[in-house]
Amino acid sequence: MPEQHGETDELFEVKTQFYIGNYQSAINEAQKLKLNNPVLKLERDVFVYRAYIALKKYGVVINEIHGASPQELQPLKQLAEYFSQPTKRESIVLKLDQQVSGNLDVNNCVFLLVAASIYYNESSYETVLKVLHQSDHLECRALMLQTQLRMDRLDLAKKELKTMQEIDDDAILTQLASAWVNLATGGEKLQEAYYTFQELADKNAPTALLLNGQATCCIGQSKYEEAESALQDALEKDSNNTDTLVNLVVLSQLSSKTPEVCNRYLSQLIDSAPEHPFVIEFQNKERDFDLLAKQYALSA
Repeated sequence: MPEQHGETDELFEVKTQFYIGNYQSAINEAQKLKLNNPVLKLERDVFVYRAYIALKKYGVVINEIHGASPQELQPLKQLAEYFSQPTKRESIVLKLDQQVSGNLDVNNCVFLLVAASIYYNESSYETVLKVLHQSDHLECRALMLQTQLRMDRLDLAKKELKTMQEIDDDAILTQLASAWVNLATGGEKLQEAYYTFQELADKNAPTALLLNGQATCCIGQSKYEEAESALQDALEKDSNNTDTLVNLVVLSQLSSKTPEVCNRYLSQLIDSAPEHPFVIEFQNKERDFDLLAKQYALSA
């Protein structure tokens, strides 16, 4: 959707709540709005459906977006189907490959974000960058930056942050991106990242996303008690938040919690997100360990 500059953005609060991870609040704010501009109405609907996807309410999106719905909304149905129907993911990705192989409409940021999100989930990071790199839309740039960090290319992420700052230094996405880069940089930058997450929480709401950001900063500084406090707050807000559970597993190891505590969080993570990369990697390591243990047992 087009970004608004130089005028009051009627969707500002909706976007803010969405970007900080307060998805239900974003939906609630959107429902309060009385919009006359059809472009704004469409942009509002995009954020509402994206918020439902973030809340894993895929059925709402799949049922409400149909053939007669605006073309701009169709990719969101594709995204909801991708997340809700694992058996169809291969065919969805193949279709997406065909769509991105032609001439991409760089102004269709909804499609770009959906395509990039699917490729990101598929760990096809180079394709994410290929899809997004021509767009100047701030959210596309933010997703590029996240992808570069995921690829351990902090140097590229720092350049991307400068680009975002040139586009809109005050935007909440730019502030978040700055915190992500500082978090990845580590050292003294961890405290700067912490303050950014804290400021956003104070201005808006202490969401699971922001609390996890603060907790990660604290873990990097060996402030384990502060990290645990933030993560427990995050857990109260969303008991199945995967980032919170991953951080609690890591923290319980670092702070020498009893094995029962770590296993409890790990079991909850496996139940709520069996396809999470952390879970898959852990289970692979567990299988490797069992295999080695059997080999040593046989040779003893």
